[in-house]
Amino acid sequence: MNRQRFLILALALSVMGAAAGASDIHVSTLVGSDPATSVAERVMGEAYRRIGRVLVVHKLPGERTLMMANEGRMDGELYRKAGMERDYPNLAIVPVPLLTYEIVIFTRGTDFAVNGWESLRPFTIGYVRGIKIVKENTAGMKTEAVPAMEQAFQKLAMGRTDVVVGNRLAGLAAAETLGIDNVRVLAPALASFPVYHYVNKKHAALVPALVAALQAMKADKTIDKLQKQGARGAPP
Repeated sequence: MNRQRFLILALALSVMGAAAGASDIHVSTLVGSDPATSVAERVMGEAYRRIGRVLVVHKLPGERTLMMANEGRMDGELYRKAGMERDYPNLAIVPVPLLTYEIVIFTRGTDFAVNGWESLRPFTIGYVRGIKIVKENTAGMKTEAVPAMEQAFQKLAMGRTDVVVGNRLAGLAAAETLGIDNVRVLAPALASFPVYHYVNKKHAALVPALVAALQAMKADKTIDKLQKQGARGAPP
């Protein structure tokens, strides 16, 4: 093969590779094995597939997920509560809920009447760093922030914390994975709210198509099916 033909072939392969990569959407989310994350990834993976894109999820520690999405180093954030654009103005919400996120209190022996966030003040609280609703509502309290739910439960088992606060599904999954028994969920929940996908504003043109895809998935019961699969850890 002469040099000119080689250069032409190399250029063609480069263009083809760039075109293939252009369909990928890279989004960030928190580290850990959270069934809620599994649900969101399944739902958004199917939504992107329906609009001709491929979802790639990167798990990062703490608030780095939001910072990288906001700065455009990621194409978006997998799922968060409504209103994140107030603190991260380069994020655009896809206004169709993916699932309901429930924040609860987990204990192993500590028992008390739950009357909102203030009920936690006497205790040492474990939670996953980067969950903003927990950080904001426990400001001024004694907290132990960790990178992943499994570490929060390990501290609870060792008596380093009195309670763990976090997503119901994630906490139950972590306790089961670690084989920690006698874990109780106190009632009522501290918060319950829908969560949404966000894209960096450079991809704002995708929002209408994603809304249409998610609405179609809701109508044909695909979202219900994927929620059930993700919650029980079934294979895709």
